Amino acid sequence: MKKVLTAAVLMTAPFMATAGADFVKGDRTFAGEAELGATLTTGNTETSSFKGRLNLKHELGDWENQYLLEGLYKEDTGSVTAKRYLAGAQGNYKMTDSSYLFANASYEVDPFTGYDYTLSGAAGYGHRLYDTSKTFLDVEVGPGYIYQRLDTEQALIEGYDTNDSVVAHGVINFETEITETSKFQQRFVADYGDKLDARSETSLTANIIGALAMKFAIIVRYNSEPLDDKKSTDTETNMTLLYAF
Repeated sequence: MKKVLTAAVLMTAPFMATAGADFVKGDRTFAGEAELGATLTTGNTETSSFKGRLNLKHELGDWENQYLLEGLYKEDTGSVTAKRYLAGAQGNYKMTDSSYLFANASYEVDPFTGYDYTLSGAAGYGHRLYDTSKTFLDVEVGPGYIYQRLDTEQALIEGYDTNDSVVAHGVINFETEITETSKFQQRFVADYGDKLDARSETSLTANIIGALAMKFAIIVRYNSEPLDDKKSTDTETNMTLLYAF
């Protein structure tokens, strides 16, 4: 049954899309954003950190699809201190200009949480509660499923090697233009089942020149029942360059 549910979730792919006529602005049907940030220090302290993100949007008739690739890597004096990779996709079927049905799936690798990988997916109903030329507010809700495989060390400690749960999936997505060249975004995602997994991303983006912008983001991840010796809350602060196309 577990394999069937996982396969069904993965087949829904065509993450994080929003309904409305401005999904891809203008007459285009395809758009994207590429982010990159890096920090390097040498000498008495040797550290390096890299953050990359590729977010693609595709509009095709009544379908609005979004694809996401994201990576984070940090190293301090030869020791890896953070490593996270994420791939996700979401497809929205527009019923009206303000309501849609969605289905998504994602695959995440974050060994510092004690899991080899996490597979998740959800399907349900989304609605744009507020919409103006500069501001919108979307909400999504529906059932979901999460499957996690523990790494070898944590499996020995916990006495099991996999964990799965049916969850209630909810999303709040808010965006507003501050000026013609800057915008504020707040996105909150929660999955509640045997435990609560939540993610909040708060960001401020300001154009530098043309399609090039600077983005400042604070990301908070919360797990109500972390594995042994792991913390409930992870925070991530990024300053990246963003190129829109």
